[in-house]
Amino acid sequence: MATRTVRLDDEAEEALTLITQSTGLSISSALKQGLIALKDQIMFHEQQAPYEIYESLDLGDGGESIAPSTESKRGVQDAIRRKLNR
Repeated sequence: MATRTVRLDDEAEEALTLITQSTGLSISSALKQGLIALKDQIMFHEQQAPYEIYESLDLGDGGESIAPSTESKRGVQDAIRRKLNR
């Protein structure tokens, strides 16, 4: 088992104190659980395909565009006409 020296800023020290006091874990156990949780999170994101990430984004219903992207010039012209005809 390796021994490491770690420097913690004030925010990290406060978080570690809160975690150890509220859970009763030792500092080593709290840090170990945090490292394992971060490793699991990294492994989960590595396994996701790009489409899975895209699918998880909340992009709304859509359908608010004036024209399809292939006709953006016409869409801009229509938007300007609508604005000027108010």
